[in-house]
Amino acid sequence: MIMENDKLKKAIQLFDQANALDPNSETYQGKEYPKELLYAMRMTDRLNAFAPNASEALQLTARCQHICRWEIARESYEMNREGYLRWRQDLKKFHAKKASDILTKVGYDQTTIDKVVFLLEKKQLKKNEDTQTLEDVICLVFLEFYFDAFTKKHPEEKLVDILQKTWRKMSDQGHEAAMKLPLPDTSVRLIKKALA
Repeated sequence: MIMENDKLKKAIQLFDQANALDPNSETYQGKEYPKELLYAMRMTDRLNAFAPNASEALQLTARCQHICRWEIARESYEMNREGYLRWRQDLKKFHAKKASDILTKVGYDQTTIDKVVFLLEKKQLKKNEDTQTLEDVICLVFLEFYFDAFTKKHPEEKLVDILQKTWRKMSDQGHEAAMKLPLPDTSVRLIKKALA
């Protein structure tokens, strides 16, 4: 019989195998990674630091949050707000299906699978503790690893708007953790401006 954490290891292994197929790559600390695999690893690392006692469902969700995201390209939707929101909704369903298939294969019960799907769909933000923790971790990973690239592509007012929206989604604990991130000066300045 598979022990619970053997299941967790197996599921993570299968999530990583799926994300390792990402044709897009990112270089980090001199090593090249499939983009979504690196994102998943960052999510787990940040979750472990932010909420070391996270539930198993939350650990699973953090690892598969963007599973195979490249298969649904943003460009295949209208490049406006409506298109963006539809893309995000479709992605949630897509990630939920991919994750469910893997979790079923590993032998997880329906209750755990339902919890992961619930979290992937970001239900009850601000009300459900696990959903809120997941959102905090997503925002922290974004701020630490991805926001700097945005600063080179967008005008300041858009960046301030992005930061204000990000901040609104986070908890007080998330805000505290964000202020301790090793961010470049530009990002720190913009965060201060967004919060002013």
